[in-house]
Amino acid sequence: MDSKEALVALNMIEHVGPVRMRQLLEQFGDAPSILRASKQHLLRVRGIGEETAEAIGSWEKSVDLSGELKRIQEFGCHILTQTDKEYPDLLRQIYDPPIVLYIKGELTAKDKNAIAMVGSRLTTHYGSETARKLAYQLAYVGVTVVSGGARGIDTAAHQGALSAKGRTAAVLGNGINIVFPPENAELFQRIAANGAVMTQFPFNRKADKQSFPIRNRIVAGMTLGTVVIEANLTSGALITAGMAIDNGRQLFAVPGRIDSPQSKGCHDLIKKGAKLCEGAEDILSEFEYLFPSSNRPPSPAESGTLPALSLSENEQKVHDVLSREELAMDDVIRRSGLPASAASVALLRLEMKRLVRQLPGKLFVRNR
Repeated sequence: MDSKEALVALNMIEHVGPVRMRQLLEQFGDAPSILRASKQHLLRVRGIGEETAEAIGSWEKSVDLSGELKRIQEFGCHILTQTDKEYPDLLRQIYDPPIVLYIKGELTAKDKNAIAMVGSRLTTHYGSETARKLAYQLAYVGVTVVSGGARGIDTAAHQGALSAKGRTAAVLGNGINIVFPPENAELFQRIAANGAVMTQFPFNRKADKQSFPIRNRIVAGMTLGTVVIEANLTSGALITAGMAIDNGRQLFAVPGRIDSPQSKGCHDLIKKGAKLCEGAEDILSEFEYLFPSSNRPPSPAESGTLPALSLSENEQKVHDVLSREELAMDDVIRRSGLPASAASVALLRLEMKRLVRQLPGKLFVRNR
């Protein structure tokens, strides 16, 4: 049995979690040694009581490791542990990183620049459309959108990222072979083809009230920041928001109608210091330093010439209508002849290429 197989087995033992796992590894050195340890030796480890020692000592009676390994192979997923380079660096830094991650699809180096997007399952049209728009804009400029694959805001966020042909990851609160909600079966297939469907839970583990907060810590833990879109005062999205704060990550909240119960949680977060988010630029402005210099050419003000960048048709239209004179968003839309959503994305791309600047009051000017 190699180390990864042993970690899969330990992850399947009910009484072994990430914190106890860390204590066990400090004592025994590697995962196979933990499974070979006697009950007496296990009881010497801080935090390991009688019940846990008994569960580990008799693991072969309760854990079907060979069956789990077969299921992993047949399902077409793979396992990541903390020693694998593909394991998210940010997730590795939290207090209780998952022992293993089941991955359908791939996590890549691009996913280090990831933003979580969470909110209500019972969302309004405004909430769904806002989630799709923000996710589209973020994915379009290369940010991976992470959410929980649930109904409502989660689903809209994944759909928006996929519409932009960007990357997205869904973190499940159940075994990777269980499709929940069932109507998202096709969506999960598309996510796996353009990112990753992932979970820490073994095959056939059903979702329950405990599994969702466990899932939420992964969503918050593997991302640079969390955006909350529509959440009432008792929403599980606020748990994710709290976890983001605990991990020292950025927190954003999208405002809604003042009389909408679905927005009360977001407004409360803003009152407590979350950054008010009206568009992707509010998020990207916090992480400008993370984008590679190769994607951020010298500004025209620095070089004295317009960078030789290829612009899409929409980007060119928007760039052509801008000048050194301040232009409001509505005027950009009217003069370019583009739909509001297309003009917004084009402006965002031009900002990322440092060809355009946004001024206070949603006014835009060329950088030359």
